[in-house]
Order: sequence, then C-alpha cells, then structure tokens
Amino acid sequence: MSAFPGSPYLLAAIFMLFVGTTVAGALLAVGTARIIRSVIGLATSSLGLAGLYYFLNSPFLALMQILIYVGAVCVTIIFAIMLAEPDEPPAERRRGLAALWSGAAFVLALILFWGAARLGLSGEWTTLAVRNTDGSVERIGVELLTRHSLAFEAISVVLLAAILGALAIARVGRRRESTEGSENKPIP
Repeated sequence: MSAFPGSPYLLAAIFMLFVGTTVAGALLAVGTARIIRSVIGLATSSLGLAGLYYFLNSPFLALMQILIYVGAVCVTIIFAIMLAEPDEPPAERRRGLAALWSGAAFVLALILFWGAARLGLSGEWTTLAVRNTDGSVERIGVELLTRHSLAFEAISVVLLAAILGALAIARVGRRRESTEGSENKPIP
C-alpha cells in the first residue's frame, strides 16, 4: 500500500508555495518606496521562510522566525512608523541612476541565485542525524541556554538593532514635527 496518492506533487506544490511567498515578500520589501509596504514585504518573506523551515522538519526554527522577525522586528518598525511623521516627503530620485542600480542589483541577484542553485543541485549532501526531542518548553529552554546560546544572543542583537532603528525613525519624525510646530506658535 502506498502513501497518499499524488503526495510528491502535493509536497512540491507546498514547497513552491513557501518559496513563492518568500520571494514575493522579498521583492515587495525592496521594490516599493513606501516603508509600510516594505515592512509588510519583510513580514511576508519571513512567513514564507518560516514555512520553509517547517517544511525542512525544523518547527523550532519556524516558530522562532515568526516570533522574532514577524512578531518583534516588524511590529517594532510599525510602532516607529506610527510615531514618525504621518506624511512621507516627496521622493526626489533620478530615474536613470535608479534604473542603473536596479539593473545591477538584478544581475547580481541572478548570479547569486544561479550559484546557489548549482551548489544545491550538484553538491554532495549528507544528512545529519536529527535528535528527536519532546519539544517541551523546558527542553527548548535548556537547548537555548546551553547548546544554542550563541543563536540566542544573536537574536537579542537583532532585536536591539530593530529597536534602535525604530527609535531613529521615530526621532526624525518627532524632530520635524517639533520644528514645524514652533513656527506656528503665537508669540505671547
């Protein structure tokens, strides 16, 4: 008796859905001029990456991806946007220079994708033995504070950078708001 009929196609479709979500979110994050759309793209890309982690039998990494990037970094950036000025300044850009940089970035991305795909398809990959744990909160805590302590510290650095970036965005908005407000104050 075989597995579910068409399961290889279903697995390939789920994998492609996660890859498509990751790529679409990344393109939205870097391809838009509005910061809120970029944050939505980052969140979408992070959700697709979490799906890929789960697909690769790593539910802990999938959960951490959602908690850290979607739940902490994106939310922190959104709070900074809410504290900043409501109107975005008009974009002053040179179209020729922007097109040149976009083309160069696209060519570089294609080269990197080709190299990663070639390495992934032609490399000699060995599987490592995966330790089965019970997934309890106690076990996750022990793993985070012993075996994966460097990753735990890297997470805190990422969150610190997100908070500092959010504060910098909010500070610029507050500074502009305070200078505009002082011009309109009546002199007593």
